[in-house]
Amino acid sequence: RNNMSIRDIIFGIITVEGEYSNDPSDSGGATRWVITEKVARANGYTGDMRELPTTVAYDIYYKQYVVLPKFDEVYKVSPQISEELVDTGVNMGISIASKFLQQALNALNDGGTQYSDLVVDGVLGNRSISSLQSFLARRGANGTKVLLRALNSLQCARYISIAESTPKNERFVYGWILNRVSI
Repeated sequence: RNNMSIRDIIFGIITVEGEYSNDPSDSGGATRWVITEKVARANGYTGDMRELPTTVAYDIYYKQYVVLPKFDEVYKVSPQISEELVDTGVNMGISIASKFLQQALNALNDGGTQYSDLVVDGVLGNRSISSLQSFLARRGANGTKVLLRALNSLQCARYISIAESTPKNERFVYGWILNRVSI
């Protein structure tokens, strides 16, 4: 992956997510640019979801899925890892994306010899960011590749688990894996 700006990352997700949807099988309900009506309302949008402008969607993405979970801090360390976390955060929730990073960093920590293992709480703080820096400094470009594979593998396993626990979601799994998981 090329180093994309945060703006490019957000507009890439908006493009992949497409326009308005209100699929009865989707528990998210009415969405546009994969922003649910509930999230849009919580962020001050009062109009028809079919008319949600990309500029409003961008602002919501930036505030809720970049700054709030500190994925902008991750971006300063690794734009590629940040891109993956933003995408996963939009699709699965920022806490899940953050937990995936914490789990992967712990598993790749060689028995706690590189940095202190992280508490997998879904909240990125200074320890999570410094552990990411340490891991990438030690492992370099291959570290980024391995970490991206770990994050995508955790994401894919979660999609399958979601389908197993909620069979109505099976109809979405193929598209989720096609559009969200890259190894």
